Amino acid sequence: MGKKILIVGHSAKEHAIALKLSKYDNVEKIYVAPGNSAMAEFCECVDIREDDISKLLEFALENAIDLTIAASKLAIKADIADLFQANSQLIFAPTATASAFAVSRSIAKKLMYKLRIPTPRFAIFEKYQLAADYLKNASYPLLIGSDEFSDNSVQAVCSNVTMAKSCLDDLFLSDEKKAVLEEFVNGHSFTLYVITDGYQALPFGVCADYKFLENGDGGLFTEGVGAFVPDYKVSESIIASIMNDVVYNILQALEKRETPYLGVIGVECVLTSEDSYITTGFASFLKDHDAFAVLSGLDENLLDLFEACAVGSFADDYIALRASDLSSVSIVLTSRQDGLTIEGLDSLDDNTFITHFSTRKNQYLEFETNKGRTLVLTQCAATLSGAKRQLYENVAGVSFKNIKYRTDICN
Repeated sequence: MGKKILIVGHSAKEHAIALKLSKYDNVEKIYVAPGNSAMAEFCECVDIREDDISKLLEFALENAIDLTIAASKLAIKADIADLFQANSQLIFAPTATASAFAVSRSIAKKLMYKLRIPTPRFAIFEKYQLAADYLKNASYPLLIGSDEFSDNSVQAVCSNVTMAKSCLDDLFLSDEKKAVLEEFVNGHSFTLYVITDGYQALPFGVCADYKFLENGDGGLFTEGVGAFVPDYKVSESIIASIMNDVVYNILQALEKRETPYLGVIGVECVLTSEDSYITTGFASFLKDHDAFAVLSGLDENLLDLFEACAVGSFADDYIALRASDLSSVSIVLTSRQDGLTIEGLDSLDDNTFITHFSTRKNQYLEFETNKGRTLVLTQCAATLSGAKRQLYENVAGVSFKNIKYRTDICN
């Protein structure tokens, strides 16, 4: 008898998890709350907001859900994990208190400073004038952004005072309560994902990150527009260093506070040389643009893995995680407006996987764009070069008006 799973969220990362779980024999049914039109093709979407945790608990109890997976940042911030655990419901997600450093940039920066984890020089401001004064003597380029990064937040890498002042104006005019300014470090960006029960942690995957909208790392700074897995530039010694000096450093600090972290942590870094790195931030789960690529690099049953963490058998059941033989390259297709018909999705080959942000179907059952990041296309192959070549061949067949994507992923 298979198990019933509830996934909380509506974007590309939840779509990626649902796609993976749907292939397992030990999964009977997948519910997604609230989900999206693409997920509705193989899951049952439930019309409950991801931060309405009381209704989500009620649904889990009424439908005998075996495991809830909360990938949504809104659900994690609403403390779905604490509520479900208090009601004896199995959930794979960190509590709001434990995950605060992975959600808030200011909390992450303060924690890294306290634990002596190297991170770019930073400043946090709640008053506009103090931030504006700081710009006069700051080192450039400077990354200016909201306390929490999202597709709708103000964020930019500024090369001079004039540009920084304009960004700061936009940020405070958008009613943000806090601005985080940090020196921008040029180099190879990557994310090391780890899975943990709060005590033991294992590398889950490492991927190269592309965050700038334009080729050659130009244009707007985003949450992510492309990735490739595995990241051959990141050595085993770098991974070991991050596990010891960053991951276990933080887990031990959280354990001392009696707020252990259960779930996936993304450690965002920049290679400053072949054998050194600097930590820039964290993610509270897989990110939308790289989720399917990371999961494709893993040769484990996700349900068994997540369940082991939730029930407390992780340390006994897993010494290391098996990697698959696949290489994957992902690319984000961006739209300048809502409601444009997306064509060509049916022509993609079997090794090209599509995950959706918030697309919806029109009356003709055609997918339509949402403004901003719209689709993630992930190509899996035996080699990165093969995956990249096939991906761009397939991307050429997908179209909507003013489609935007980078053409230099994995170059």
